[in-house]
Amino acid sequence: MLAKAKEEWEQEIVDKQSEKERYLSERITPLHTSGLSLSQLQDLCRELHEKVEIVDEERYDIEAKCNHNTREIKDLKIKVLDLRGKFKRPPLRRVRVSADAMLRALLGSKHKVSMDLRANLKSVKKEDTEKNLESMSGMEVLKKMFDASKSPTGQ
Repeated sequence: MLAKAKEEWEQEIVDKQSEKERYLSERITPLHTSGLSLSQLQDLCRELHEKVEIVDEERYDIEAKCNHNTREIKDLKIKVLDLRGKFKRPPLRRVRVSADAMLRALLGSKHKVSMDLRANLKSVKKEDTEKNLESMSGMEVLKKMFDASKSPTGQ
């Protein structure tokens, strides 16, 4: 997909360049300065200078219009904001949503899977080990814990 986009982009650049060359060849006639006298060259320079001045004046006028329009757009945007009025946005509150509720909101009625991860955990009975340790005296508990920490493969 990226390769296709790159090809199209390169083709577009080539097309723009060829269009530019075609337009310039239509609009601009090549200058023939060979065999002209000094006075004819000066007249040619004057003509070119006059054309450059005309184009520069047009560019300046268009630039002035553009600046005027951008200022007018800014003023209109400010007026629109003033007409809307100033509304204070309420502070947003954090809402806790469970994973199930979020999936239901995103998927709608298609949601069948439960995201209750605690239900899948194994239950461990801590009461049995605590009762056994409480029934023994202090040294017996330490010995039992020491023996349990040794592995049979380590001997």
